[in-house]
Amino acid sequence: MINEQQIRELVGALEDPFLHRTLDETGGIVEVSIKEEKEHVSVKLAIAKINNAEQMQLQMKVVDTLKKAGVKTVGIRFEELPAEKLEQFRGTADVSEAQDILSPLNKVQIISVASGKGGVGKSTVSVNLAVALARMGKKVGLVDADIYGFSVPNMMGIEQNPVVRGNSIIPVERFGVKVISMDFFVDQNAPVVWRGPMLGKVLDQFFRDVEWGDLDFLLLDLPPGTGDVALDVHQMLPTSKELIVTTPHPTAAFVAARAGAMALKTEHEILGVVENMSWYESKSGEKEYVFGKGGGPKLAEELRTELLGQIPLGQPDWDENDFAPSVYGEDHPTGKLYGEIATKIVEKLGKGGEPAQNEGPVSPFDPRNN
Repeated sequence: MINEQQIRELVGALEDPFLHRTLDETGGIVEVSIKEEKEHVSVKLAIAKINNAEQMQLQMKVVDTLKKAGVKTVGIRFEELPAEKLEQFRGTADVSEAQDILSPLNKVQIISVASGKGGVGKSTVSVNLAVALARMGKKVGLVDADIYGFSVPNMMGIEQNPVVRGNSIIPVERFGVKVISMDFFVDQNAPVVWRGPMLGKVLDQFFRDVEWGDLDFLLLDLPPGTGDVALDVHQMLPTSKELIVTTPHPTAAFVAARAGAMALKTEHEILGVVENMSWYESKSGEKEYVFGKGGGPKLAEELRTELLGQIPLGQPDWDENDFAPSVYGEDHPTGKLYGEIATKIVEKLGKGGEPAQNEGPVSPFDPRNN
């Protein structure tokens, strides 16, 4: 029976499938135990990202390696490398690794825009926030991940389709934002009747097969609620910051707390809350609170995060020569509000980079209450 040192040497020579460094280099061998009488070895390994096909491939390699060395049975447990350990390897990848959006080595800031229910203007917020970041000189991508209710291309006035170059899809660029959407791949207004596994494959292609290039921010317009597609996106991503959109109505904010709870349950951080449709400003300049008041601040308080902005009801000034029905101009009062939200986000993620960790239960839906 081989000893612990031999096991560490054999397993340590295998590579972390995401970092492309040996487990010995990454410190990925957490624990080794041997039961000589049963010729059984158990190992606990830490890798950059777990619960994926790459983990399964590594598991098979470990089993095969140890059995060739004379071990009868093998037990393997996986955990993720600590964030501080992972940070040591950022910026060390080659070009192909660094441009893989799903790679833990990629430095792009991923912002998932979520809501508890439909009809709160989540896509409008996604589009205008992406444009506002681009106006600041940031390199921005936008994934219309609302597979059943895709609307981003129409909202941005995009008329052309992406092109395929070799094995890569080239996203459409508009207002300085690179865009990919299910809308590009179905007939006009055709319903999407695919089941979950097929949709998951499409989303994976949006991340892996699109030639995003060098991005500062990648925004995801998630489906509303906490269904399978939203959960799939959360599980695909190595890390993301969650932006929760609600209306001022207390019930909408109550439902939106579920989206925040999903972010916490899948170990994604909450970046902040945006309250949309906060008021309607009449011609006399008076604010009319059509959908009530207080939902956004209350939700931010429950999630222990920041209310990043409040957006009034209205519509952009339309330019028939450059039609984009949902994009506010940079000098429009609402466009300026989106600019302020974008500035807050850049400041939160740019100076040392991480939103404050939420501590303790944050809402009735928070899994940490259980």
